[in-house]
Amino acid sequence: MISYHAPMHDKRPPRKSWDIPWDAHALTFSCFGRQPFFRGPNAPVWFLESLGQARNKGMFDLWAYVIMPEHIHLLILPHEGETISSILKAIKQPVTRRALAWVEHNRPQFLAKMADRQPNGEITHRFWQRGGGYDRNMRSTSDIHEKIRYMHANPVRRGLVAEPQLWTWSSASAWETGIDEPIPIDRNSVPQLGPLDSH
Repeated sequence: MISYHAPMHDKRPPRKSWDIPWDAHALTFSCFGRQPFFRGPNAPVWFLESLGQARNKGMFDLWAYVIMPEHIHLLILPHEGETISSILKAIKQPVTRRALAWVEHNRPQFLAKMADRQPNGEITHRFWQRGGGYDRNMRSTSDIHEKIRYMHANPVRRGLVAEPQLWTWSSASAWETGIDEPIPIDRNSVPQLGPLDSH
């Protein structure tokens, strides 16, 4: 049995985050060593299933997401009583377990890419980079809409697709078509731009 450490247990300086009620959060977090673990067909599905399950538990409203080859972008509105740390734990730990189980059974040679040697010499295996990643509180309606556009444009800026909605692992198509696939997004709770909001 391989071992792993969940990201929430890392003994590192905590991610700067302000769990202020009714603040949306723009989150970015990376794969271990910024390796492209999401380049294959399995890991993006595992992540979306985990993200959808956490949403279905009522932890947050999901406003936008983009799965890049080596990192994740999320825009969420945590529900009352939920913290970003608890949300990240709920999303990330199931992905780690499934990925390590799959690698151990199907590609054991790949474990070397996930190995993290501790100062005491112990080797653990990670899917996610240590720490919580980047977290920004979003309060302005115009900033929220700009962040959604910016996130969705990431695959285009990287040259992966020509248009945001063509990237499979993103909510861009759901926003464009109104069809919530592969998982629902909570567009109804996104604050609407008014005539005085800047673009």
